[in-house]
Amino acid sequence: MENRIISVEQMRRYDAYTIEHFVPGKELMYRAAMGVYESYDEWNGKKIAILAGGGNNGGDGYALAGILKKNGHDSHVFKVSEKMSEDGKYYHDIAEELGVEISEFVIRTTDDAQPENTTHIADISSYDVIVDCILGTGFTGEVRGNAKAAIEAINGSSAYVISVDINSGMNGDTGEGTTVVRSNITVSIGFIKQGLVTDEAKKYIKRLVNADIGIVAEE
Repeated sequence: MENRIISVEQMRRYDAYTIEHFVPGKELMYRAAMGVYESYDEWNGKKIAILAGGGNNGGDGYALAGILKKNGHDSHVFKVSEKMSEDGKYYHDIAEELGVEISEFVIRTTDDAQPENTTHIADISSYDVIVDCILGTGFTGEVRGNAKAAIEAINGSSAYVISVDINSGMNGDTGEGTTVVRSNITVSIGFIKQGLVTDEAKKYIKRLVNADIGIVAEE
């Protein structure tokens, strides 16, 4: 059942149905993060960066940071967006309380000598493992701004890349995208989205697995 292939709209409907009738959203987010944690068994001794966006995909990243910390693995979360979903904020705060390092991916400062904003992008080139939690399956169109800078930084690194649910920048129904994270492993959450198994997606995904988190299909 967990390996069925569905559209993004079906996934959205099944997710909402499950939250309404069976499992709270916060619990599903924790299960998603645990699914990612269990899909990779070489965390030990690695320098880990998690790039978190503003939606529930970013929330999965904050939840993962907490799980890693509780299992003795330090990670550094880089916030690609200031926005957070309600559940994402919940796990952000837990990660912060646990002592997880959290900082901005893009920092804008104002220099007195130069009134215009100066932008600094965090250097993630030294990390062994980078977890991509920037954009989720709901994303369509062209990547811009901080998200684009983050994806380009990931692709420019030599790290082992784990994409959560979908490679950021990819269309969940078609597998297409203009700026897309290249992953060593993509951990689909709930059910596999149809875009992940297209020929286009194979350009970006080396290995695809699915984490069954108890999503109930509304038939």
